[in-house]
Amino acid sequence: MTSDISLAFAHPEERAEASAGADPRDRISLRDHVVQADIGAFQQERGHAQRLRFNVVVEVRGQISPLADDVDRILSYDRITEAIAAELADERLNLLETLAERVAERVLAEPQAMRVFVRIEKLDRGPGALGVEIVRSRAAIPVQGVAADGSAEALHPLVALLSNAAIAAPDLAQRLDRIEAAGLPVILAVGMPDGAVPQSGHRPTQRRIDLLAIEQNAWMLAARDPRCVVVSSRTEIDWAMKQGRTIVWAPSKIVLDAVDGPKAPARDAVALALWLAETLAATRLELHGDVSAPAGSRVPIAVVTR
Repeated sequence: MTSDISLAFAHPEERAEASAGADPRDRISLRDHVVQADIGAFQQERGHAQRLRFNVVVEVRGQISPLADDVDRILSYDRITEAIAAELADERLNLLETLAERVAERVLAEPQAMRVFVRIEKLDRGPGALGVEIVRSRAAIPVQGVAADGSAEALHPLVALLSNAAIAAPDLAQRLDRIEAAGLPVILAVGMPDGAVPQSGHRPTQRRIDLLAIEQNAWMLAARDPRCVVVSSRTEIDWAMKQGRTIVWAPSKIVLDAVDGPKAPARDAVALALWLAETLAATRLELHGDVSAPAGSRVPIAVVTR
Protein backbone atom coordinates (compact mmCIF):
# COMPACT_ATOMS: atom_id res chain seq x y z
CA MET A 1 0.00 0.00 0.00
CA THR A 2 2.86 2.37 0.81
CA SER A 3 4.25 1.80 -2.67
CA ASP A 4 0.85 2.52 -4.24
CA ILE A 5 0.50 5.76 -2.30
CA SER A 6 4.02 6.79 -3.20
CA LEU A 7 3.34 6.16 -6.90
CA ALA A 8 0.04 8.02 -6.75
CA PHE A 9 1.93 11.22 -5.95
CA ALA A 10 5.05 10.45 -7.96
CA HIS A 11 6.06 12.22 -11.14
CA PRO A 12 4.44 10.70 -14.25
CA GLU A 13 7.85 9.46 -15.33
CA GLU A 14 8.06 7.22 -12.25
CA ARG A 15 4.53 5.98 -12.89
CA ALA A 16 5.41 5.20 -16.50
CA GLU A 17 8.47 3.27 -15.39
CA ALA A 18 6.49 1.32 -12.75
CA SER A 19 3.83 0.27 -15.28
CA ALA A 20 6.25 -0.62 -18.08
CA GLY A 21 6.34 -4.17 -19.40
CA ALA A 22 9.30 -6.49 -19.74
CA ASP A 23 10.44 -4.59 -22.82
CA PRO A 24 10.02 -0.92 -21.80
CA ARG A 25 9.74 1.80 -24.40
CA ASP A 26 11.87 4.90 -24.64
CA ARG A 27 10.37 7.94 -22.93
CA ILE A 28 10.58 11.70 -23.27
CA SER A 29 9.29 14.06 -20.61
CA LEU A 30 8.26 17.63 -19.99
CA ARG A 31 8.61 18.68 -16.37
CA ASP A 32 7.11 21.65 -14.49
CA HIS A 33 5.97 23.53 -17.59
CA VAL A 34 3.96 26.50 -16.25
CA VAL A 35 1.62 28.61 -18.39
CA GLN A 36 -1.15 31.14 -17.74
CA ALA A 37 -4.68 30.30 -18.87
CA ASP A 38 -8.29 31.32 -18.36
CA ILE A 39 -9.90 28.03 -17.28
CA GLY A 40 -12.42 26.85 -14.72
CA ALA A 41 -16.06 25.95 -14.19
CA PHE A 42 -16.74 28.58 -11.54
CA GLN A 43 -17.95 32.03 -12.50
CA GLN A 44 -15.24 33.73 -10.41
CA GLU A 45 -12.59 32.00 -12.53
CA ARG A 46 -13.83 33.50 -15.79
CA GLY A 47 -11.75 36.36 -17.13
CA HIS A 48 -8.89 35.70 -14.70
CA ALA A 49 -5.77 33.92 -15.92
CA GLN A 50 -4.31 31.39 -13.51
CA ARG A 51 -1.14 29.34 -13.54
CA LEU A 52 -1.25 25.76 -14.78
CA ARG A 53 1.65 23.35 -14.32
CA PHE A 54 2.08 20.54 -16.85
CA ASN A 55 4.09 17.36 -16.41
CA VAL A 56 3.92 15.10 -19.46
CA VAL A 57 5.67 11.82 -20.22
CA VAL A 58 5.42 10.19 -23.64
CA GLU A 59 6.41 6.63 -24.39
CA VAL A 60 7.61 6.38 -27.98
CA ARG A 61 7.97 3.51 -30.41
CA GLY A 62 11.43 2.06 -30.96
CA GLN A 63 13.54 3.62 -33.70
CA ILE A 64 14.18 1.15 -36.52
CA SER A 65 16.58 3.21 -38.63
CA PRO A 66 19.57 5.14 -37.22
CA LEU A 67 18.73 8.61 -35.88
CA ALA A 68 21.74 10.15 -37.61
CA ASP A 69 21.43 13.01 -35.13
CA ASP A 70 18.40 14.22 -37.13
CA VAL A 71 15.70 16.00 -35.11
CA ASP A 72 13.08 15.19 -37.76
CA ARG A 73 13.32 11.49 -36.83
CA ILE A 74 12.27 11.93 -33.21
CA LEU A 75 9.28 13.25 -31.29
CA SER A 76 10.51 16.71 -30.37
CA TYR A 77 9.80 18.25 -26.98
CA ASP A 78 8.36 21.18 -28.91
CA ARG A 79 5.49 18.98 -30.08
CA ILE A 80 4.37 18.57 -26.46
CA THR A 81 4.48 22.28 -25.65
CA GLU A 82 2.81 23.05 -28.98
CA ALA A 83 0.01 20.59 -28.15
CA ILE A 84 -0.58 22.39 -24.85
CA ALA A 85 -0.53 25.85 -26.46
CA ALA A 86 -2.84 24.76 -29.30
CA GLU A 87 -5.48 23.34 -26.96
CA LEU A 88 -5.41 26.40 -24.72
CA ALA A 89 -5.77 28.66 -27.76
CA ASP A 90 -8.61 26.65 -29.32
CA GLU A 91 -11.32 27.54 -26.80
CA ARG A 92 -11.85 28.32 -23.15
CA LEU A 93 -12.40 25.14 -21.14
CA ASN A 94 -14.11 24.53 -17.82
CA LEU A 95 -12.37 21.31 -16.79
CA LEU A 96 -8.74 20.25 -16.42
CA GLU A 97 -9.97 16.77 -17.36
CA THR A 98 -11.07 18.02 -20.77
CA LEU A 99 -7.78 19.82 -21.32
CA ALA A 100 -5.79 16.73 -20.33
CA GLU A 101 -7.81 14.54 -22.71
CA ARG A 102 -7.27 16.91 -25.62
CA VAL A 103 -3.55 17.32 -24.98
CA ALA A 104 -3.21 13.54 -24.80
CA GLU A 105 -5.12 13.06 -28.07
CA ARG A 106 -3.00 15.66 -29.84
CA VAL A 107 0.26 14.09 -28.59
CA LEU A 108 -0.91 10.60 -29.59
CA ALA A 109 -1.57 11.89 -33.09
CA GLU A 110 2.22 12.01 -33.48
CA PRO A 111 3.39 8.81 -35.24
CA GLN A 112 6.11 8.06 -32.66
CA ALA A 113 3.85 8.39 -29.58
CA MET A 114 2.47 5.16 -28.08
CA ARG A 115 1.38 6.09 -24.55
CA VAL A 116 1.17 9.43 -22.75
CA PHE A 117 0.90 10.47 -19.10
CA VAL A 118 -0.52 13.98 -18.59
CA ARG A 119 -0.64 15.73 -15.21
CA ILE A 120 -2.10 19.25 -15.00
CA GLU A 121 -2.27 21.26 -11.79
CA LYS A 122 -3.84 24.59 -10.88
CA LEU A 123 -1.41 26.56 -8.75
CA ASP A 124 -3.57 29.53 -7.76
CA ARG A 125 -6.78 27.93 -6.43
CA GLY A 126 -5.60 27.26 -2.89
CA PRO A 127 -2.61 26.76 -0.63
CA GLY A 128 -1.58 23.67 -2.60
CA ALA A 129 -1.79 22.39 -6.15
CA LEU A 130 -5.12 21.02 -7.45
CA GLY A 131 -4.86 18.77 -10.45
CA VAL A 132 -5.67 15.74 -12.54
CA GLU A 133 -3.59 13.02 -14.14
CA ILE A 134 -4.56 10.73 -17.00
CA VAL A 135 -2.90 7.95 -18.97
CA ARG A 136 -3.88 7.30 -22.58
CA SER A 137 -2.50 4.90 -25.16
CA ARG A 138 -2.64 4.87 -28.94
CA ALA A 139 -4.77 1.71 -28.96
CA ALA A 140 -7.42 3.44 -26.83
CA ILE A 141 -7.90 6.39 -29.20
CA PRO A 142 -10.91 5.74 -31.45
CA VAL A 143 -10.34 6.16 -35.17
CA GLN A 144 -13.19 8.09 -36.78
CA GLY A 145 -13.48 9.78 -40.12
CA VAL A 146 -10.53 8.22 -41.96
CA ALA A 147 -9.86 9.37 -45.51
CA ALA A 148 -8.79 7.10 -48.35
CA ASP A 149 -5.11 7.91 -47.80
CA GLY A 150 -5.35 6.88 -44.12
CA SER A 151 -5.26 10.42 -42.73
CA ALA A 152 -7.92 11.89 -40.45
CA GLU A 153 -10.84 13.15 -42.51
CA ALA A 154 -11.75 16.78 -41.93
CA LEU A 155 -15.45 17.60 -42.08
CA HIS A 156 -16.21 20.94 -43.74
CA PRO A 157 -19.87 21.74 -43.15
CA LEU A 158 -22.36 23.95 -44.91
CA VAL A 159 -23.45 26.69 -42.49
CA ALA A 160 -26.88 28.12 -43.30
CA LEU A 161 -28.24 31.23 -41.56
CA LEU A 162 -32.05 31.26 -41.60
CA SER A 163 -33.91 34.53 -41.18
CA ASN A 164 -36.98 34.56 -38.93
CA ALA A 165 -39.16 34.76 -42.03
CA ALA A 166 -37.50 31.63 -43.43
CA ILE A 167 -38.01 29.80 -40.11
CA ALA A 168 -41.71 30.69 -40.04
CA ALA A 169 -42.33 30.00 -43.74
CA PRO A 170 -44.67 27.11 -44.58
CA ASP A 171 -42.05 25.64 -46.94
CA LEU A 172 -39.38 25.27 -44.20
CA ALA A 173 -39.18 21.49 -44.69
CA GLN A 174 -38.60 21.91 -48.43
CA ARG A 175 -35.92 24.54 -47.78
CA LEU A 176 -34.11 22.15 -45.42
CA ASP A 177 -34.41 19.42 -48.06
CA ARG A 178 -32.62 21.66 -50.55
CA ILE A 179 -29.90 22.53 -48.02
CA GLU A 180 -29.30 18.85 -47.25
CA ALA A 181 -29.27 17.95 -50.95
CA ALA A 182 -25.73 19.38 -51.16
CA GLY A 183 -24.52 16.23 -49.41
CA LEU A 184 -22.52 18.17 -46.78
CA PRO A 185 -22.80 18.23 -42.98
CA VAL A 186 -25.37 20.94 -42.22
CA ILE A 187 -25.26 23.48 -39.40
CA LEU A 188 -28.23 25.85 -39.17
CA ALA A 189 -27.76 29.21 -37.47
CA VAL A 190 -30.43 31.69 -36.44
CA GLY A 191 -30.49 35.26 -35.19
CA MET A 192 -32.40 37.13 -32.52
CA PRO A 193 -36.14 36.39 -32.31
CA ASP A 194 -38.69 38.99 -33.29
CA GLY A 195 -39.96 41.05 -30.40
CA ALA A 196 -38.42 42.77 -27.41
CA VAL A 197 -35.47 41.30 -25.53
CA PRO A 198 -34.67 42.42 -21.95
CA GLN A 199 -32.07 45.19 -21.76
CA SER A 200 -29.58 45.19 -18.88
CA GLY A 201 -27.55 48.30 -19.68
CA HIS A 202 -24.40 46.26 -18.96
CA ARG A 203 -22.48 45.06 -22.03
CA PRO A 204 -21.18 41.66 -20.81
CA THR A 205 -24.54 40.80 -19.27
CA GLN A 206 -26.40 41.95 -22.37
CA ARG A 207 -24.21 39.72 -24.54
CA ARG A 208 -25.33 36.70 -22.51
CA ILE A 209 -28.97 37.76 -22.67
CA ASP A 210 -28.79 38.19 -26.46
CA LEU A 211 -27.08 34.81 -26.91
CA LEU A 212 -29.76 33.11 -24.80
CA ALA A 213 -32.43 34.80 -26.94
CA ILE A 214 -30.78 33.34 -30.03
CA GLU A 215 -30.83 29.92 -28.39
CA GLN A 216 -34.57 30.26 -27.74
CA ASN A 217 -34.95 30.94 -31.46
CA ALA A 218 -32.84 27.85 -32.20
CA TRP A 219 -35.20 25.69 -30.17
CA MET A 220 -38.16 27.22 -32.01
CA LEU A 221 -36.57 26.12 -35.30
CA ALA A 222 -35.88 22.63 -33.97
CA ALA A 223 -39.52 22.34 -32.86
CA ARG A 224 -40.65 22.91 -36.45
CA ASP A 225 -38.70 20.03 -38.00
CA PRO A 226 -37.93 16.71 -36.24
CA ARG A 227 -34.65 16.16 -38.08
CA CYS A 228 -33.03 19.13 -36.31
CA VAL A 229 -30.91 18.66 -33.18
CA VAL A 230 -29.79 21.64 -31.09
CA VAL A 231 -26.14 21.50 -30.01
CA SER A 232 -24.06 23.89 -27.92
CA SER A 233 -20.45 22.64 -27.85
CA ARG A 234 -17.72 21.91 -30.38
CA THR A 235 -17.64 18.27 -29.28
CA GLU A 236 -21.38 17.95 -29.89
CA ILE A 237 -21.02 19.55 -33.31
CA ASP A 238 -18.25 17.13 -34.31
CA TRP A 239 -20.29 14.15 -33.10
CA ALA A 240 -23.50 15.28 -34.79
CA MET A 241 -21.70 15.91 -38.11
CA LYS A 242 -20.22 12.41 -38.05
CA GLN A 243 -23.69 11.01 -37.32
CA GLY A 244 -25.20 12.88 -40.28
CA ARG A 245 -27.56 14.94 -38.11
CA THR A 246 -28.98 18.33 -39.10
CA ILE A 247 -27.52 20.69 -36.49
CA VAL A 248 -29.07 23.84 -35.06
CA TRP A 249 -26.40 25.91 -33.33
CA ALA A 250 -26.96 27.20 -29.79
CA PRO A 251 -24.09 29.72 -29.63
CA SER A 252 -23.63 30.68 -25.96
CA LYS A 253 -21.01 28.13 -24.89
CA ILE A 254 -18.80 28.28 -27.98
CA VAL A 255 -18.91 32.08 -28.22
CA LEU A 256 -18.28 32.72 -24.52
CA ASP A 257 -15.56 30.07 -24.30
CA ALA A 258 -13.71 31.15 -27.45
CA VAL A 259 -10.22 32.53 -26.85
CA ASP A 260 -10.57 34.75 -29.93
CA GLY A 261 -14.34 35.09 -30.20
CA PRO A 262 -16.48 37.18 -32.54
CA LYS A 263 -15.99 40.91 -32.15
CA ALA A 264 -19.44 41.90 -33.41
CA PRO A 265 -22.39 42.06 -31.02
CA ALA A 266 -24.53 38.94 -30.71
CA ARG A 267 -27.40 40.79 -32.39
CA ASP A 268 -25.42 40.75 -35.65
CA ALA A 269 -26.60 37.34 -36.84
CA VAL A 270 -24.63 37.41 -40.09
CA ALA A 271 -21.34 38.22 -38.32
CA LEU A 272 -21.99 35.46 -35.78
CA ALA A 273 -22.77 32.87 -38.48
CA LEU A 274 -19.74 33.95 -40.50
CA TRP A 275 -17.49 33.59 -37.45
CA LEU A 276 -18.80 30.05 -36.94
CA ALA A 277 -18.29 29.20 -40.63
CA GLU A 278 -14.71 30.49 -40.57
CA THR A 279 -13.95 28.75 -37.27
CA LEU A 280 -15.14 25.40 -38.65
CA ALA A 281 -13.55 25.94 -42.10
CA ALA A 282 -16.98 25.56 -43.67
CA THR A 283 -17.39 24.78 -47.34
CA ARG A 284 -19.66 27.81 -47.61
CA LEU A 285 -22.08 30.03 -45.73
CA GLU A 286 -25.62 30.33 -47.07
CA LEU A 287 -27.82 33.28 -46.08
CA HIS A 288 -31.50 32.39 -46.35
CA GLY A 289 -34.10 35.12 -46.43
CA ASP A 290 -33.80 38.89 -46.48
CA VAL A 291 -30.15 38.97 -45.38
CA SER A 292 -27.23 40.90 -46.87
CA ALA A 293 -23.85 39.28 -47.48
CA PRO A 294 -20.79 40.86 -45.82
CA ALA A 295 -17.57 41.59 -47.68
CA GLY A 296 -14.14 40.14 -47.04
CA SER A 297 -15.08 36.70 -45.70
CA ARG A 298 -12.68 33.73 -45.67
CA VAL A 299 -15.40 31.31 -46.78
CA PRO A 300 -17.64 31.51 -49.87
CA ILE A 301 -21.04 33.11 -49.21
CA ALA A 302 -24.28 32.50 -51.13
CA VAL A 303 -27.52 34.45 -50.66
CA VAL A 304 -30.56 32.18 -51.11
CA THR A 305 -33.89 33.98 -51.49
CA ARG A 306 -36.12 31.10 -52.57
